[in-house]
Amino acid sequence: MKMQVKVNGFEYEIEYSDQIIETVIKPMINQWTIMRKKREHRCIVFLAAPPAVGKSTLAYAIERLSHDMKNVIPVQSLSLDGFHHKNEYLKKHNLSDIKGMPETFDLEAFKAKLKRLQYENLLWPEYDRTLHDVVEEGVKVESEIVLIEGNWLLLDEDGWRDLDQYCDYSIFIKADESLLKDRLINRKIRGGMSKEAATKFYFNSDRKNIYRVMNNQKKADLVLEMEPSGEYKIVKGE
Repeated sequence: MKMQVKVNGFEYEIEYSDQIIETVIKPMINQWTIMRKKREHRCIVFLAAPPAVGKSTLAYAIERLSHDMKNVIPVQSLSLDGFHHKNEYLKKHNLSDIKGMPETFDLEAFKAKLKRLQYENLLWPEYDRTLHDVVEEGVKVESEIVLIEGNWLLLDEDGWRDLDQYCDYSIFIKADESLLKDRLINRKIRGGMSKEAATKFYFNSDRKNIYRVMNNQKKADLVLEMEPSGEYKIVKGE
């Protein structure tokens, strides 16, 4: 299946095999629908992974497919990236060089929003990679099932591990660093950086993020692994 999606200000064409759709994506959507019907509050799903594994595009694909399926509750995809501190804040606190690491997110604002999200329809901030900054207006959250993607959602560190209380189902995608380096550098170049600057940023920030995500994540309900083809395979499931 092929589809066009817009993620963080960029247009992408994505493709998933029938196997991943029928054996992974559709069963998850059905499971979340059942979970939501058994709860009084909105069903919140976390999708965590190191950068450049395609979690944003996968989240959008899940959203799109859920609207085409019968007898399920449509999924709305959201991102942790809207809770980056703004560039002005990062510059003031000497955090610009490590942008993307946990310390550069407004974790308390994210927790407060998650608490409200369980029962309220609200506005969710977004990160625009063409602006390289947060857009506060964001999107209106209305679906009864939301899928939030982000690097640090399952981080087993102080503060972050408290997010458990808001999560009804979790997914983690693992991948070898060798598959992610070129993806990350090219993404920064596409966003306007020079190759030299993009490479420097990779070693100063992105590479550290990969190792921190992979070595400090909590257990997930479902673990996928990205293969060299870009497809996913199940490593662990319930």
